[in-house]
Amino acid sequence: MRIWKTDFTVEGLNNAQTGNMGQHLGIEFTEIGDDYLVARMPVDERTKQPMGLLHGGASCVLSESLGSVASLLCVENTNTHSIVGVEINANHLSSARSGFVFGTVRPIRVGRTLQVWNTEIKDEKGKLLCVSRLTVAVVPIT
Repeated sequence: MRIWKTDFTVEGLNNAQTGNMGQHLGIEFTEIGDDYLVARMPVDERTKQPMGLLHGGASCVLSESLGSVASLLCVENTNTHSIVGVEINANHLSSARSGFVFGTVRPIRVGRTLQVWNTEIKDEKGKLLCVSRLTVAVVPIT
């Protein structure tokens, strides 16, 4: 069952990354499903920590980017309501040194005032690197 309240395309999602953290880190949306989004992020000088591994904070940015976009796409009326992050956590299970990582976000709960999203981040071979959960509040625009 399709959960999105807004019509959108991969191209449109990527155009919305201009001038923000997603563009800076090279995050690119690649797939839209009925109840999930997928984006990829390069493992390069922008996203590595000093030891040459994917930075845990970059994984959190990928997760929050995916979850925030997904949340906004589930809001009934974006003229009157928006979303704000409440909490994010991440379990870093393994790491990557190069290539791309792919995040897939799916809903745990999509409510009128609170949403919870789960993101799995995998490497190019499908190895699970990180699981993350994002909680967002749906708030009136004032």
